[in-house]
Amino acid sequence: MHKKIAVLVTYDFDDVEYLEPVEAFRAARHSIINIENQVGKIIYGIQRRSQITIDQSIDDASVHEFDALFIPGGFSPDKLALDDRFIYFVRNFADSQKPILSSCHGPHLLLEAGVIQGRQFANIQSLNQSLLNAGAVISDQAVVNDNNRYISSRSALDTSEFIEVCLQVLRQIPSTLQ
Repeated sequence: MHKKIAVLVTYDFDDVEYLEPVEAFRAARHSIINIENQVGKIIYGIQRRSQITIDQSIDDASVHEFDALFIPGGFSPDKLALDDRFIYFVRNFADSQKPILSSCHGPHLLLEAGVIQGRQFANIQSLNQSLLNAGAVISDQAVVNDNNRYISSRSALDTSEFIEVCLQVLRQIPSTLQ
């Protein structure tokens, strides 16, 4: 069954950590909805290899219309974490018990939302101490799947394995698009 995936993203996302998973999700016939502040806005990746168009405003996004949440790495999660609307959305998504897929710096948004205590994450060097201080369990693995709820990867080098695990999780969850 095809899933609808919310992608929280803004300027300076990691091109690889966005493009490769999104291409794989679309190839598996999942719907991707890019969410930021303004519909139609064009944003660029940190390596300037890609540009994407925002499909939906955070003001109009509802957790109930999505099956999963994807937060690509780069500087995008740090910028989104400065806006309470994104933190609120992430917190509500975590409360909904639906999968949250985050690569590299993606968990920074989860950290700010206060939803990581007792959860398992991949070892992300620059966030390691903050995650530990907030009560996360860190594993030095390329990808960590915490009960199909929190899927995280260390870096862009782990993107292929991250995609594989995410696709497995997406196949296992029920769809809201029925």
